[in-house]
Amino acid sequence: MNASQQDEFRRVRRRKVEGTIQVVDTMTDAVVGRLGNLSETGMLLIASTLLVEDALYQFRFVLPDSPRTTLPIEVGVHLLWQEQASASGQTWTGLRFITMVDSQMQQLLQWLDGPDGTFE
Repeated sequence: MNASQQDEFRRVRRRKVEGTIQVVDTMTDAVVGRLGNLSETGMLLIASTLLVEDALYQFRFVLPDSPRTTLPIEVGVHLLWQEQASASGQTWTGLRFITMVDSQMQQLLQWLDGPDGTFE
Protein backbone atom coordinates (compact mmCIF):
# COMPACT_ATOMS: atom_id res chain seq x y z
CA MET A 1 0.00 0.00 0.00
CA ASN A 2 1.43 3.38 -0.93
CA ALA A 3 1.45 6.43 1.35
CA SER A 4 -1.52 8.03 -0.46
CA GLN A 5 -3.70 4.94 0.05
CA GLN A 6 -2.63 4.71 3.69
CA ASP A 7 -3.57 8.39 4.25
CA GLU A 8 -6.98 7.74 2.66
CA PHE A 9 -7.65 4.88 5.11
CA ARG A 10 -6.64 7.13 8.03
CA ARG A 11 -9.14 9.82 6.96
CA VAL A 12 -12.08 7.47 7.47
CA ARG A 13 -13.78 8.05 10.82
CA ARG A 14 -12.90 5.42 13.40
CA ARG A 15 -15.33 4.62 16.20
CA LYS A 16 -13.72 3.78 19.52
CA VAL A 17 -14.85 0.46 20.96
CA GLU A 18 -16.11 0.61 24.55
CA GLY A 19 -15.56 -2.43 26.73
CA THR A 20 -13.93 -5.63 25.57
CA ILE A 21 -14.85 -7.14 22.22
CA GLN A 22 -12.84 -10.27 21.58
CA VAL A 23 -11.58 -11.03 18.08
CA VAL A 24 -11.36 -14.69 17.08
CA ASP A 25 -9.25 -16.20 14.30
CA THR A 26 -11.82 -18.29 12.41
CA MET A 27 -9.17 -20.75 11.19
CA THR A 28 -8.00 -21.70 14.70
CA ASP A 29 -11.04 -20.58 16.74
CA ALA A 30 -8.56 -18.89 19.10
CA VAL A 31 -8.95 -15.39 20.54
CA VAL A 32 -6.20 -13.21 19.02
CA GLY A 33 -6.99 -9.99 20.86
CA ARG A 34 -9.61 -7.29 21.29
CA LEU A 35 -10.90 -4.42 19.22
CA GLY A 36 -9.55 -0.92 19.80
CA ASN A 37 -11.53 0.90 17.11
CA LEU A 38 -13.45 0.21 13.91
CA SER A 39 -14.13 1.98 10.64
CA GLU A 40 -15.79 0.89 7.43
CA THR A 41 -12.35 0.11 5.98
CA GLY A 42 -10.54 -1.58 8.85
CA MET A 43 -9.85 -1.94 12.54
CA LEU A 44 -7.31 -1.48 15.28
CA LEU A 45 -6.68 -4.75 17.08
CA ILE A 46 -4.97 -4.93 20.45
CA ALA A 47 -3.37 -8.28 19.74
CA SER A 48 -2.40 -10.71 22.48
CA THR A 49 -1.14 -13.27 19.95
CA LEU A 50 1.86 -13.03 17.67
CA LEU A 51 0.67 -12.08 14.17
CA VAL A 52 2.67 -11.89 10.95
CA GLU A 53 3.04 -8.48 9.31
CA ASP A 54 1.62 -8.21 5.76
CA ALA A 55 -0.29 -11.49 6.24
CA LEU A 56 -3.98 -12.20 5.55
CA TYR A 57 -6.34 -13.40 8.28
CA GLN A 58 -9.99 -14.32 8.71
CA PHE A 59 -11.41 -12.84 11.94
CA ARG A 60 -14.78 -12.83 13.72
CA PHE A 61 -16.26 -10.49 16.35
CA VAL A 62 -19.65 -9.40 17.68
CA LEU A 63 -20.51 -5.70 17.91
CA PRO A 64 -22.09 -4.34 21.09
CA ASP A 65 -25.44 -2.55 20.83
CA SER A 66 -25.86 -3.78 17.27
CA PRO A 67 -29.35 -4.30 15.84
CA ARG A 68 -28.27 -7.91 15.23
CA THR A 69 -26.18 -8.40 18.35
CA THR A 70 -26.20 -12.18 18.15
CA LEU A 71 -24.80 -12.23 14.62
CA PRO A 72 -21.02 -12.19 14.43
CA ILE A 73 -19.20 -10.22 11.76
CA GLU A 74 -16.63 -12.21 9.85
CA VAL A 75 -13.97 -10.34 7.90
CA GLY A 76 -10.96 -11.07 5.76
CA VAL A 77 -8.19 -8.68 6.80
CA HIS A 78 -4.72 -7.64 5.71
CA LEU A 79 -2.29 -6.80 8.52
CA LEU A 80 -0.75 -3.43 7.56
CA TRP A 81 1.36 -2.58 10.61
CA GLN A 82 1.99 -3.46 14.24
CA GLU A 83 3.89 -1.94 17.14
CA GLN A 84 4.58 -2.96 20.71
CA ALA A 85 1.94 -1.80 23.21
CA SER A 86 2.84 -0.68 26.72
CA ALA A 87 1.33 -3.87 28.18
CA SER A 88 3.64 -6.85 28.02
CA GLY A 89 2.73 -9.37 25.31
CA GLN A 90 0.40 -7.01 23.44
CA THR A 91 0.76 -5.19 20.13
CA TRP A 92 -1.26 -2.44 18.45
CA THR A 93 -2.18 -3.88 15.06
CA GLY A 94 -3.66 -2.04 12.08
CA LEU A 95 -5.79 -4.17 9.77
CA ARG A 96 -7.54 -3.33 6.51
CA PHE A 97 -10.74 -5.16 5.54
CA ILE A 98 -10.43 -7.05 2.28
CA THR A 99 -13.61 -9.13 2.38
CA MET A 100 -16.93 -8.83 4.21
CA VAL A 101 -20.43 -10.04 3.34
CA ASP A 102 -22.71 -7.12 2.30
CA SER A 103 -25.22 -7.76 5.09
CA GLN A 104 -22.42 -7.65 7.67
CA MET A 105 -21.07 -4.42 6.14
CA GLN A 106 -24.55 -2.92 6.57
CA GLN A 107 -24.53 -4.07 10.20
CA LEU A 108 -21.12 -2.42 10.69
CA LEU A 109 -22.27 0.83 9.07
CA GLN A 110 -25.38 0.93 11.29
CA TRP A 111 -23.18 0.42 14.35
CA LEU A 112 -20.79 3.18 13.22
CA ASP A 113 -23.74 5.56 12.80
CA GLY A 114 -25.33 4.49 16.09
CA PRO A 115 -25.91 6.76 19.08
CA ASP A 116 -23.27 7.46 21.69
CA GLY A 117 -20.35 6.68 19.38
CA THR A 118 -16.98 8.24 20.18
CA PHE A 119 -14.76 8.82 17.17
CA GLU A 120 -10.97 9.08 16.97
